[in-house]
Amino acid sequence: MVDVGSKSVTDREAIARGSIAMSREALRLIRSGRVSKGDPLQAARLAGIMAAKQTSALIPLCHPLPLSKVQVELTPTARGYTIEARVRTTAQTGVEMEALTAVAVAALTIYDMVKAVDRSMVIGDIRLLFKSGGRSGTYRRA
Repeated sequence: MVDVGSKSVTDREAIARGSIAMSREALRLIRSGRVSKGDPLQAARLAGIMAAKQTSALIPLCHPLPLSKVQVELTPTARGYTIEARVRTTAQTGVEMEALTAVAVAALTIYDMVKAVDRSMVIGDIRLLFKSGGRSGTYRRA
């Protein structure tokens, strides 16, 4: 693990985004509330939040962080959903991995809940959009 002991404690934030594309039938089931396992969108939000909180247990050498905010939003698109996670902390290292993990696990949760109807769903474009705080300053995806 990288030693972050000499780094300053600063406010840090990261925003990540990804997507899940699916069949019309899968979209119809989700949007009509007829998925047999329950509401995939609510489950995905909760799973994303929980995943952000457990990132250090999932990613080797990732520092455990005291998160002050985790927000996961799912926005409908023509082919599925865009998933965005916003994570904040005040710590000695950033929360990029927590935001990326939240997006990935939220997408996987939707896949798991709808796979009986559509095994061809595609999870993709998971990327960091923004990060602030720390020595390297602000990053904004162009």
